[in-house]
Amino acid sequence: MSASRFDVAGIPVSPDHFIDGRRVASPDTFECVSPIDQTQLGHIASGNLAHVDAAVTSAAQAFPAWAALGAAARQPYLQRFADAIGRRAEAFATLESHDAGVLRSRMAHGVVPRAMQNITWFAEHALTLQDRVIETPQARHLVRHDPAGVVAIITPWNSPLMLATWKIGPALASGNTVVLKAPEWAPLTSSLLADCAEEAGLPPGVFNLLQGSGAVTGAALVSDSRLARISFTGSVTTAKWIAKTAAANLVPCSLELGGKSAFIVLADADLDAAAATAALMYRNAGQVCLAGTRLLVHADVAQRFTETLRTLVESLVVGDPREAATEVGPIIHPRQLERVEGFVERAVAGGARVLWGGKRHPFGAQYFAPTLLTDLRQRDEIVQQEVFGPVLTLQTFRSDDDVVDMANGTDFGLGGVCYGDEAHAIAIAQRVRTGFIWVNSFGIRDLAAPFGGIKRSGVGREGGEWSFEFFCDVKDVVVPKQPFKASFSHR
Repeated sequence: MSASRFDVAGIPVSPDHFIDGRRVASPDTFECVSPIDQTQLGHIASGNLAHVDAAVTSAAQAFPAWAALGAAARQPYLQRFADAIGRRAEAFATLESHDAGVLRSRMAHGVVPRAMQNITWFAEHALTLQDRVIETPQARHLVRHDPAGVVAIITPWNSPLMLATWKIGPALASGNTVVLKAPEWAPLTSSLLADCAEEAGLPPGVFNLLQGSGAVTGAALVSDSRLARISFTGSVTTAKWIAKTAAANLVPCSLELGGKSAFIVLADADLDAAAATAALMYRNAGQVCLAGTRLLVHADVAQRFTETLRTLVESLVVGDPREAATEVGPIIHPRQLERVEGFVERAVAGGARVLWGGKRHPFGAQYFAPTLLTDLRQRDEIVQQEVFGPVLTLQTFRSDDDVVDMANGTDFGLGGVCYGDEAHAIAIAQRVRTGFIWVNSFGIRDLAAPFGGIKRSGVGREGGEWSFEFFCDVKDVVVPKQPFKASFSHR
């Protein structure tokens, strides 16, 4: 056990795991470094096999009592959990900005309130999960949603707080216990979540936190046969390994993966509105899976759209994400910066033309300039693969059939954006093969609605009833309407 803390901008942070209601240290640690200026923020505990075993054991032991409470009795715990997040709103905003390089203003005004809602909304929605009755001539079927057991939640570094609570909310509300694996490149707000769980009085073992690498800590967690569910957001490569490992234990997985979403601008679009929305794709330095990074613009309006977008991009403030005026911050890690840079360099070597950006930004060591590339072919790597940086591509089209083929012409299918006359845009949107697509808008996310992708963008849906379908075991209690007589004549 450990009570050690280090300080980030006046906020005390525990570097340790949170297992069975206690902080647990580790002999091994890794550095936590800010992408803003490469300042070392602290040393974080690195979990080993013993830590993973302890966390899963604790969650398994806590599960029967937590599940037996029922949704109504669990709700006050989860309300206190959300309230504890709210009381630490400034701390969460500050930590995630230092740790992940995200815009502090967006954290304070968008992410933290959404994190609270992720907990409270699902706690309230769980109250509606009453037995569904199906009447047939032979029997009455009472269809129940029972909690599944121990849930492993593995979240990425680009939005740790929002994505963790987006999964924790329905998992706990439906009666499961949780082992959260924090992202190695941005672990600090996950640690603060553990403080909130403790303050809320969640019974020991209901919420556990593991710190460490994906290769060691994450791999050991995913391999544990006692898990009932695995919910993962991250890369396709890691998801394939998780799915293969989970399959050996027949553990269901929800996999929310990357995107290469089309941003379609039809000839009848409001070009000012479309360009203003396209500029948002540079937010969080482009490190957003659902961003519309492929601009597909009708040839008749491409020049006007590009000129409007250029003016907006030239006014974007690239800088310190802790400052209120900043609109584009740093790339999370040197390895990710090199990856982004490599995509651009290979595209240019292959014939792509840089309309703006295309290189590192002088503000800091881990900054890349907002970039737009054109003169591209559908088969080009940068059109087909997720860059996860402030890099957009521009292609033009002439017909609806052409733009639908282009939009559907990758292995990804997460989201999309379509700007144009509403009826026209809806008609196009219905033909694009994605999990969701925004018409004349971007970023609208309602907890009651499904979220997720198709093809290489993922497996499963999160949100509303779809979250509960995943985190619960569906049981059919069959009650006959007539006296039952055993017979081997039929099934």
